[in-house]
Amino acid sequence: MLSALLVVLGFFAGLLGALTGIGGGILLTPILALHFGIPIRQAIGTSLVAVITTSAASSSVHLQRHTTDIRLGMTLELATSLGAAVMAYLVGYFNRSVLEGLFAAFLFYSSITILVRRGKMEGQQEPPANFNGQTMLPAYEPKRYPVGLAASLVAGALSGLLGIGGGPIKVPIMFIFMSVPLMVVTATSNFMIGVTAAASAIVYYRRGDILVYVAAPLAVGVFLGSLLGARLAPRIHTKYVVYLLVGIMLYLAVHMTVHLLTGKGTA
Repeated sequence: MLSALLVVLGFFAGLLGALTGIGGGILLTPILALHFGIPIRQAIGTSLVAVITTSAASSSVHLQRHTTDIRLGMTLELATSLGAAVMAYLVGYFNRSVLEGLFAAFLFYSSITILVRRGKMEGQQEPPANFNGQTMLPAYEPKRYPVGLAASLVAGALSGLLGIGGGPIKVPIMFIFMSVPLMVVTATSNFMIGVTAAASAIVYYRRGDILVYVAAPLAVGVFLGSLLGARLAPRIHTKYVVYLLVGIMLYLAVHMTVHLLTGKGTA
C-alpha cells in the first residue's frame, strides 16, 4: 500500500516537474517530511533521486524535439554542480529546524518568483508551432551570462541544501534575465537538474541519507509522470499548471511553518 502511494505521489511530482522545468524535489521533500514522518535530511536525499529521474525521463523527449540548449545548459551547470557539491557536504552541520525553516522560506520565495515570471510572460510568449513533429522556436541569443552563472551557483547550493535540483531559480533567471524562450528554458532546466542533483546525491548516499525502499517506488512514478509531462508540455497552457503548483507550494510552506512554530517539527 505504501509503495503504491509513493508511485502515485512520484507520478504527480514528475508530471508537474517536467511541465514546469523545476523538477519534483520541491514537492517531494516537504511531503516526505511532513506526511510520511521521514527525517528532513533523508527526505532531501531521497527526493534527489526523484529529481535525477525527472531529468532523465523528460530530457530524452526534449532532446528529441531539439528544444534543449545544450551549450547554455552545460555552461550554467559548471557553477551549479560546484554549489551543489559544496553545500551537500556542509548540510550535515545544519540544525534540523534550521533546514525546515529554510525550506519553508524557499517555498514562499519560489511561489512569488513563479507568479512574477508568469506575469512577465503574459503577452510575450507565443505557443510554438509544430510541423511534422518538429518544434519551431523563435531565434534568440542568451544574454547576461555572469548573472546566469552567479544564480546557478546559488541554485546548486540550494539543491545540495534542500534537494530541489535548482530549477526554481534557474527557470526564472534564464527566462527573465537571460531572455531565453520559455520552451527552451523548461527543456534546458530539465536537462540540468539531473546533473545538479547527482552531484549532491552522491554525498547523501555515502552518508546513508537515501532511503532505497522509498526512492525506488518514487522513481517509478516520477519516470512515468515525467515522460507524460514532457510530451504534454507543448499542448497545455502553462498558466494552469503554474497556478496549481504555486497553490501546492504555498500549502506546504504554511504547513511546515505551523509545525515549526508549534514546536512539533518533523520526525
